[in-house]
Parts: sequence; structure tokens; C-alpha cells
Amino acid sequence: MSSSQPSVSIVVPVRNEADNIAPLIEEITAALDGRWAYEIIYVNDGSTDATGDRLAAMMKQRGNLRQLRHAKSAGQSAAVRSGVRAARGTIVATLDGDGQNNPAFLPDLIAAVEKGVNVGLAAGQRVGRKDTGFKKFQSRVANKVRNAILKDGTRDTGCGLKAFRREVFLMMPYFDGLHRFLPALMRREGFDIAYVDVIDRPRHSGVSNYGFFDRLWIGIMDLAGVWWLIRRKKPTPEVTEVNA
Repeated sequence: MSSSQPSVSIVVPVRNEADNIAPLIEEITAALDGRWAYEIIYVNDGSTDATGDRLAAMMKQRGNLRQLRHAKSAGQSAAVRSGVRAARGTIVATLDGDGQNNPAFLPDLIAAVEKGVNVGLAAGQRVGRKDTGFKKFQSRVANKVRNAILKDGTRDTGCGLKAFRREVFLMMPYFDGLHRFLPALMRREGFDIAYVDVIDRPRHSGVSNYGFFDRLWIGIMDLAGVWWLIRRKKPTPEVTEVNA
């Protein structure tokens, strides 16, 4: 694999997903090879299984695969941020490491950002979710509450499949749960959102390792904080440099 400067970085946060490592990497490469110069950054969020070893073995085969490791689990938002900060591509795409997000949709998301005149974020919107009825009910409630307050026009912020401009992501104030408020915060910065329907599927193996309630209920304090940020946003001044 080429080690040249990538234009796209794929960030995958994982915790204890050893059995899902190889199948997902194969799918990512099948979707992207020959289309962009890209790198894959796995953020190993304090895994206690063989996730690190599996990644190390794969790295010997793929020169564009990188592994970052958190000494202790810091959560999905922190893992995404670590990956974005380390990314070398101008466009970053994310997906969950459990296999439920199909990498076949990555090209559509990346292209939507790359070709969009003012698109800061392309967000996957799940169709045919492979969760229990209770989980889907909780997500519907959470999305309706968030949308009613923030008016971000997004029916599904919990989908891990997203693509965005790295520099814009790093401009945003960081907090735990940031990745679930990206549409609202992108609009706050004056960027448009592109939406791509994606087909959900069952995870390859194992069980969910990230916060059950964090995934399903919007934190009241976070919601209030993002609402405050949007309300306090001033128009971005038009700046020109005056030369002598």
C-alpha cells in the first residue's frame, strides 16, 4: 500500500473488537482502493482483548494502516477526536468498528464533502436498523427531542458513518458526545450538511462496548450547552489583509 500523503483519513474508534478488525479493514480497502490516496487510523480505546495484537499484525501487511492507543478507555468521542487530530487527510471519514456500518457507503460520503460547494459534513442516515425495538424507540425519542431544540434537520445523528472537513472539526469546542451534535455545530459554523441513506446491518461478532445510555439518550447538559453555543454565535467577520 502507498505511504504517500493521503487526501482522506478513515478513523475507526474501537474497544474490544478483536474479531471484527480484519473483516472490516478488508471491506474498507475494497471500497476505497484506487479511488483516493487514503489512510486508515484505528483508535484502540483501552481494549483489554486481542484488538491491539490483531491491528499490529494487519499493520505489517498494510502500510496505510495506523493504530493509536488510549492507555485507558476514554469513550467514543475522545477516540474520534484522537483520530482526527492525528489524521493527515483534509477529509476525514468515520465509522464504527463493530461492522454494523458498511464501508461500501464511504465513497458516497467522501464525494459529497469533496464535491460540495459549501458542504462541511456528509452524514449517514440509517435505513432498516438492526437493533432491538427498544433501542430503536429510544433513539427515535432522543432524535426528536434533539431536533426540536436544535433544529438541525437531521433524523439520525447516531450513525457512525460520517465524512467531514478535518479543519472544521478541529475548530469546534470539544466535549464528550461531540460526534452526536456534528450537524448542529457544522450549521453553526455556516456549513451545509449532505445526507446519505445507508443500510444498517448486524455487527460481525461480539457485543456493544460503548455506553448504552450515552448512545440512546441525549445528555441534558450537553443539549443545553450546544443550544447555548448556537444562540451565542456571532456572524463570522469578513477579513482582508491590508498591505502597505
